[in-house]
Parts: sequence; structure tokens; C-alpha cells
Amino acid sequence: MELILTQAVIRSWRWEDIPSLVQHANNRRVWRNLKDRFPHPYTVADAERWIRQAAGATPETHFAIAIGGEAVGGIGFDLQGDVFRRSAEIGIWLGEAVWGHGIATEAVRALTEYGFTHFDLCRIFAGVFEWNPASMRLLEKAGYSFEGCLRKSVTKDGQTIDQMLYAIVRDRESTSTLARYPG
Repeated sequence: MELILTQAVIRSWRWEDIPSLVQHANNRRVWRNLKDRFPHPYTVADAERWIRQAAGATPETHFAIAIGGEAVGGIGFDLQGDVFRRSAEIGIWLGEAVWGHGIATEAVRALTEYGFTHFDLCRIFAGVFEWNPASMRLLEKAGYSFEGCLRKSVTKDGQTIDQMLYAIVRDRESTSTLARYPG
């Protein structure tokens, strides 16, 4: 899969991404805003394990964000199961060197559209830690709506904090994006 953006490309992970993945992922400021399954420090072994997992997944739902051929971040979604099977959780991270250039917003927009187009989804959501207003703004710019605050639902970096829930909903019949649930 490959999605061409203005400043970057969303594409499949490659083994040659290992050095740049480690370089950009091994950053405490990146780790602090992600789930604990994203390790810190981030090692070559972690990168190898991740690329093996992402490349072997069917369907492929986790991708590299590359600039000039170099992986500078990742984006993907976790398809939900059971009664939540028409929902997916989206996640994104970028290396600190490329923060603040609009890359994340454009990537979230593109992958959201890809998710709605290629999967039987009607809802894509994201949780954001209370101390990360930049990610809240990027989701809003990408068309996601604030749904609520999950109080004291996350324990990260020795603190128990709130998580802000954002989502975008698509009505399958009209293929329009809805800001909130009707009714």
C-alpha cells in the first residue's frame, strides 16, 4: 500500500527502515504519548520485531510514514472485533524532528479515508492523553470530533491521567462523514 501525501508517503514497512525507525522512535517525548506496547528505549530488536509483525499482518493495517525514503514515523489502525467489528482505533507517531509541519494531520486524513474505503468501517476513533493538546488539535483538523473524557483511564509514566476520546463516523449509504451521532 502506498498513499502519496504533500510532504510524505504512507507505505508498507520495509526491513531497510530499521535504522531510521530506531533513530526516530527512540525518543522519550515520542514514547510518552503512546501506549506501553511502544517500548522505550527503542532498540534494533524492537524495530525488527515491529517490522516482522506489521509486514506479516493480514490485512495490513500499520504503515510507515516516510519522507525522502526515510521512515520518520508510523500510522495504523487496529480493527476491533465482536460487536465493535465496524470500528477501528487509529494511532500515529512521528519523530520529533518532523513535528509541527502538518504531516500528521494529512496522514490521519489519508489513512482515515483509506480505512473507510477499504474496510467495512463506520467509525474510527482515537484516544489522546490529557497532556497532549497537539494531538487533540490534529485530530480536530483531520475531521474528528471530541466525544468525551475517560477520567483516570490511563496510567503512563508513573501518572494516572484522563484520556480524551475522538472519533469520526461515516454513514455507509451516503459516504458522508458525520461530526456526531444523529439523533
